[in-house]
Amino acid sequence: MKLEICTNSYQSAKNAQDAGAHRIELCSELAVGGITPNYGLLKQVSENLSIETFVLIRPRSGNFTYSNTEFEIMKSNIKLCKDLGFSGVVSGVLNADNTIDIKRTKVLVELAKPLQFTFHRAFDWTPNPEEALHELIDLGVQRILTSGQSVSAEKGIEILKSLKIKAENKIVILPGGGVSVENAILFRDEGFTEIHASLTKLEKLNESPIISMNSKKHFKETHLAVSNSEKIKELLCNLKNE
Repeated sequence: MKLEICTNSYQSAKNAQDAGAHRIELCSELAVGGITPNYGLLKQVSENLSIETFVLIRPRSGNFTYSNTEFEIMKSNIKLCKDLGFSGVVSGVLNADNTIDIKRTKVLVELAKPLQFTFHRAFDWTPNPEEALHELIDLGVQRILTSGQSVSAEKGIEILKSLKIKAENKIVILPGGGVSVENAILFRDEGFTEIHASLTKLEKLNESPIISMNSKKHFKETHLAVSNSEKIKELLCNLKNE
């Protein structure tokens, strides 16, 4: 069974390689489900590590329905991953109703070739997972990262097993979400060939700050925080009137 480790830094990636993991998913900001890592991190990993690496192509946190500009950013990042010699990408696009955006996902899959393509956990938002499964098979996606549409892969094991059977070896079902040292054997015993885990630990780096730089108001998956043009104009107008 292959173990893929979700890594959010160079040190995490190196730790995964040194520990014997088979593959990493490289991203940033695990707290929001991961976003595309910056160029510096991509370059450092590509030049200094030998572990098979798939890169998360997700331009921001929140939902998986993207503007035209965001979609162009995703395409640019896939091209960068190809130039840097990575083995695969992890991505996907949904419509506003959380069905798979077949047209845009197809563009990404085709652009990524010959890199492998994993459709990420946006799959767990789809209203009809069986239909989504067959759509992704038709698109030529190699694997689906999913928790079985549950809060953890362990709790979603029945859906995961059903998806694996329906996949008919045409696509890899990659259980992910709460996979741990304690429950990993469950997925092996159920016949899954790969698992995805983060297996992180928290290392204290400094004393607690006086104020937090985290903002809870920006963590809302159904909304997107953007600059308010009217407020900007209003503020600038107030400054001119002083």
